[in-house]
Amino acid sequence: MTISEAELDRPRKPSLFGERQRFMLLLILPAAFGLAFFQILPILTGANASFRDWSLHDPKMTWVGLKHYFYVLSDDGFLKVVLPNTLVFMAVSVAVSLLLGLCLAAILNRKFAGRAVLQTILLLPLMVAPVVAAIMIRWMFNDQFGVVNAALEAVGLSGQPWLAQRWSAFAVILMADIWLWTPWFALLLLAGLQSLPREPFEAAAIDGASPWRVFRFLTLPMLRPVMVVCIAIRAIDAFRTFDIVWTISAGGPARSTELFSIYAYNEAFQAMNFARGSAAAMIGAAIIVVLAMVIFRVLNRWVEVSK
Repeated sequence: MTISEAELDRPRKPSLFGERQRFMLLLILPAAFGLAFFQILPILTGANASFRDWSLHDPKMTWVGLKHYFYVLSDDGFLKVVLPNTLVFMAVSVAVSLLLGLCLAAILNRKFAGRAVLQTILLLPLMVAPVVAAIMIRWMFNDQFGVVNAALEAVGLSGQPWLAQRWSAFAVILMADIWLWTPWFALLLLAGLQSLPREPFEAAAIDGASPWRVFRFLTLPMLRPVMVVCIAIRAIDAFRTFDIVWTISAGGPARSTELFSIYAYNEAFQAMNFARGSAAAMIGAAIIVVLAMVIFRVLNRWVEVSK
């Protein structure tokens, strides 16, 4: 039985696991192993623990179903303090950081003397570890020997117990987070500004458009895709903030500045109830997924980022 010339000339379908595909799989195998071992496996372990009686001092691991989920969702501290704190922290931090970063990016996008020095100063918060920055700010606002109270007393004002009151402590935490993340917004938005085409701006200058109208009707619409990506990434990250809050106030005073991540940590490792902490973490993960979908849909109506 002979093979016809037509069959010989017919192009062969590429194999699903050809030499090139096997090489690509070999390249991503270490990253996939690390992802599975350090991300997927802990998530599955936590999900399994959330349905069991898993106290760290007496891990019976008996199946209790949704008991811990009902406890977290009926906890007044979680519903009335933790969730509002987390949502307010996320909204205020992202909004203020975005506005300040946009202003700094617009300033740095212009040519002026000392711009390189200002850009270097802008990078300083990005070079500081969040825990180190939080420790510095905690010492600055210490009511006994902090530099903020010393400055107030130097001008005749009385010092304040900043970290002993709910809203002042919450404001200090917000200020620290905004200070750390504003340069991140500024750098990304500056890169977006510098990548915009120059022709629309030249046409607007010929037409005599004012700087505000140019910014309002040209710069902002063309910068929206970058802004959307920044908002989505930062909002998800702000929801799970832990290090700054734990270092500055540890959720105090009296758990009044507690965020979601602090709540899950306290339940798992302070109350020694790993199952309840895992249930809180799974609830938070579900909230993050829903928030991410809502944020993306809302922002996608503002600008089509999916295309």
